[in-house]
Amino acid sequence: MKIALLGNPNTGKSTVFNMLTGLRQQVGNFPGVTVDKKQGSIKTPNHTQQLLDFPGTYSIFARSLDEQVVQDVLTNKQHPDFPDAVIYIADAANLERNLLFFSQLYDLGFPILLVLNMWDRAQRKGLRINVEQLQKQFPAAAIVTANARVAIGKDRILQALDELPSQARTAFHDLDLTALQTDSTQTENTNARLDKLRNLGLVQSVPTTAVNSSTRLDRILTHRIYGYLIFTAVLLIIFQFIFSFASIPMDFIDAQFVRLSAWVSDSLPEGLLSKLISQGLIPGIGGVFVFVPQIAILFFFIALLEESGYLSRVVFIMDRIMRPFGLNGKSVVPLLSSVACAIPGIMSARTISDWKERLITILVAPFMSCSARIPVYTLLISLVIPKTYIGGFINLQGLILFGLYALGILFALGTAFILRLLVRSGKPGFHLMELPEYKAPRLYNVGIAVYEKVKIFIFDAGKIIVAISILLWALATYGPSSRDQKLKALQQQTTYIQATDLEKQEQENSLLLSQSYIGHFGKWMEPAIAPLGYDWKIGIALLSSFAAREVFVGSLATIYAVGDDTDNNKRLVQKLRDEKNESGQVVYSLATGASLLVFYVFAMQCMATLAVVKRETNSWKWPLLQLVFMGFVAYLSAFIVYQLLI
Repeated sequence: MKIALLGNPNTGKSTVFNMLTGLRQQVGNFPGVTVDKKQGSIKTPNHTQQLLDFPGTYSIFARSLDEQVVQDVLTNKQHPDFPDAVIYIADAANLERNLLFFSQLYDLGFPILLVLNMWDRAQRKGLRINVEQLQKQFPAAAIVTANARVAIGKDRILQALDELPSQARTAFHDLDLTALQTDSTQTENTNARLDKLRNLGLVQSVPTTAVNSSTRLDRILTHRIYGYLIFTAVLLIIFQFIFSFASIPMDFIDAQFVRLSAWVSDSLPEGLLSKLISQGLIPGIGGVFVFVPQIAILFFFIALLEESGYLSRVVFIMDRIMRPFGLNGKSVVPLLSSVACAIPGIMSARTISDWKERLITILVAPFMSCSARIPVYTLLISLVIPKTYIGGFINLQGLILFGLYALGILFALGTAFILRLLVRSGKPGFHLMELPEYKAPRLYNVGIAVYEKVKIFIFDAGKIIVAISILLWALATYGPSSRDQKLKALQQQTTYIQATDLEKQEQENSLLLSQSYIGHFGKWMEPAIAPLGYDWKIGIALLSSFAAREVFVGSLATIYAVGDDTDNNKRLVQKLRDEKNESGQVVYSLATGASLLVFYVFAMQCMATLAVVKRETNSWKWPLLQLVFMGFVAYLSAFIVYQLLI
């Protein structure tokens, strides 16, 4: 069967999905829309089923684009994702509100399994749920209890799926979707349904004088002053970890790929195949895997914050800051998601009902430094920022990384403020949300989240990086016929004749690279980027990184591998440190490195993001304006930084 996993937000739906599917998951999009679709296989005692995880939804009557996707699937039997059955996850501690959507699904006639999740939490709150009365009101549904965080209830869920009742049922309440087309009729039907659910007397509360631990924590973590200080400290700690602890595995991975490249170069017969593998393929793959530790650490912390319930508090406290900039708290989720990747961040703006606030959020989301920028930031910071500690424990490199993220956030808010004055709209939007209770993060769920994100980086971004690395190798290896003539002219010069064999090889490599196809193109664009402190090699890496920001590192690795047959044992960082221009000056100075860092904070540099903005706004007008504006800001900022530091 194709089984839909449905429920309100913050009911533990994703935890149940992870518990049932484990690593048998894949992520895609619903047909025709850019909303994420997670699916996986589950094994019941007698069958193997397909489980589809839908966005969290409060009602069959859609009030956001995410909810519209759910409504479209559930009300159209011809839809390719129309389910054969439904698993509905309800928070046992908030049962009456959670039962609204469940009762609507029940009335639509789906074979349905109701999972009363977080059962232990309901018991701790002194709630007594009359399961017998609940079963009596919904006789055609199967009902089980669970606590998915600690994997309690998995066997009950799988067993119940094999025994789902499918007999005819009497509707709980009238639900004629063809008649309920207006907001007023839908509201009237919803209120009547809620009144009926409340009058069932399903939940009894046992009086308790204990103060909820979540309430005590919220007095500090959502405080008007302490809340922001704690959030800032949390971010600072994350970036310190990224630099302080990821460097060891990164150095190890980098060293292994350098050794592998040298071994292949020495072992294979000299020729194009050897160079393709050692100078094109291996540096490209190495440019992917070397940054896995940092990306894993970043997503590990994000998953911890989300699992614990703290991320919802961040959204809540940031609502106060967002209002003056024409946004609301719902904009925080897309912006924070954009720290991982702007694409899901922009897509998650679908939950914002007000068109103006949604558009502004989409336009400023790419200013948030995404994980694709981490390889670029890491390389450049390692090049130009010394590895020193302030006060003996604050890593200067981690502090600079934190500053780059802060710069992107500040500029995103500043741009939002300007757009608030330029973009016209009707009534202001509102932010409705609930704060889940704090929970100890379950490392199993955190591990799955990290695994999924790393896998996406390796296979999605990795394919682009490796493909472009091979293309760049070809363009750097071949050149026009005039290149051979210039090589012969070089070999007749006195400086070449008097040089050692090693120096002759270096001179030949330098000339062949500069006279290759990629060299000619780089020299053509060099006058435009020279005021920023960039040479033609940096220009080629900038241009190629428009496919994906992290390609910048792989491009440099390929270019410098092609240009250096003399020492395959050098790491990329060392090669860049040793690089000098024609006048003998270091290419990657503090001024050039800082200029590049600022450029990548502001530049769009991502074709996929442009495509998603076009899809979400249904117009090329906004993504093209976004590309031009961000490009102008990046160029101007990089120019100012370079000119100030030279």
